[in-house]
Amino acid sequence: MTGQSIVINRAMFDKGLVSDELAELNASIVAFQKTRPSPWDFPEEVVREARREGKGVFPPVAPDPDAITRRVRGRDGNDITLRILMPAGGKPRGTYLHIHGGGWVFGEAVESDAALRRLADATGLATVSVDYRLAPEHPFPAAPDDCEDAALALVRGEIEGAPTDFLAIGGESAGAHLSVLTLLRLRDGHRLVPFSAANLNAGCYDLSLTPSVRNAGTERLVLNTEDIKEFVMRFVPEAYSLRDPAISPLYADLSGLPPALFTVGTQDLLLDDSLFMAARWMAAGNVSDLSVWTGGCHVFQAFGRKAGETSMSEMSKFIGGIADVALAGSTAAR
Repeated sequence: MTGQSIVINRAMFDKGLVSDELAELNASIVAFQKTRPSPWDFPEEVVREARREGKGVFPPVAPDPDAITRRVRGRDGNDITLRILMPAGGKPRGTYLHIHGGGWVFGEAVESDAALRRLADATGLATVSVDYRLAPEHPFPAAPDDCEDAALALVRGEIEGAPTDFLAIGGESAGAHLSVLTLLRLRDGHRLVPFSAANLNAGCYDLSLTPSVRNAGTERLVLNTEDIKEFVMRFVPEAYSLRDPAISPLYADLSGLPPALFTVGTQDLLLDDSLFMAARWMAAGNVSDLSVWTGGCHVFQAFGRKAGETSMSEMSKFIGGIADVALAGSTAAR
């Protein structure tokens, strides 16, 4: 972790430097998507089930046999399901709170089992993934409410098997967005800054749409412009302004937040969201690391390529390195 400067090299965006494996991946995704109908032609639950079965662009769900389920009570009287993985090496030394992606409409915690197993074993942290309520059945503020309530339960030590000696938070896509909202809600509503690191992968931080989203067009390299608009329409009721900082954290006061790693691929339509947010994070006085992957599509880590494996290792190293320093300092203080 450096966090002292953000270097953006023009070569990062040179399409001629895209690796063969990522070029092949991107071409295969675009070709596959052209054979599929629009997800918006079907009820949300039909698309959710197809996603579980791997009939969409992402691999099928592969549950970790050692996952543990816990539940906490949400403010609306709803049960919030948490999916917990313990590191294989023994007792966890802290906890990583994970928030899954899916455009606030799709996705579930079990989809991230493989990635979180890798992270848990690499960092020695327990991982707790939140199954928050989805839109349009449960529009804003249901999802951020559930994430905040789960975070508070974790911080208060109410989740069995999830130690609080060191805490980190993170997610991908909509999960990165909800992670930032959770940090802001804890800081502003509870005067709490309990998380020591934020792992923010391919997040959407401006729901009024950044230029890279608006200009992406119709080609579905995982997502297109229409998809983001449809997600936002289902998630945010018309009564809210899309530039309200409570909805689009790019416009929020970001001071006093933990060190963050922003990861994004140059072929991700949410590229601008990470470029803008990483700069604003640093401008607010926080440590901000930016990892840009030439040719990477949206959440390219999900597709089993070498670049994705290397990126996930980078995330684990970021979180684990901060945990090493924090826990060493805590031990020395005793």
